[in-house]
Amino acid sequence: MKRILIVDDVPGWVRFHKGCIEHLPIPNVQIDCAYCAKEALAKLETSIDNPYDVIFTDMQMEPDFLPKFAGEWLIEQIQNFGDYYKNTQIVIVSAAPNIKAIAERYGVLYLPKTVARNSDAEVYREFVE
Repeated sequence: MKRILIVDDVPGWVRFHKGCIEHLPIPNVQIDCAYCAKEALAKLETSIDNPYDVIFTDMQMEPDFLPKFAGEWLIEQIQNFGDYYKNTQIVIVSAAPNIKAIAERYGVLYLPKTVARNSDAEVYREFVE
């Protein structure tokens, strides 16, 4: 079973990402959702024995981690898990103008929200297959 975690503080975006992924003809997918970085971290901690395969995360969520974005803090926490989440693919989905630079700094993938919003579900396929 492929396990996916979607993290975004805007419920509409969570529903959008989830709907796009569910629309893909990929069997046995479990999608969990978190509405802030701290909630996502709690889900990650309880899933150590069965880690997520893919994590889609927004960057700009709760302001608790300034000057970093909450999504950056979350990526650092995931990377601090070491071997537990070493095979997990992290995808930043954000409208932040510097999304590419952030993704490169952390060695993760990215999907601009403008692309996600203006594309069909197929844009998610490369990340979840």
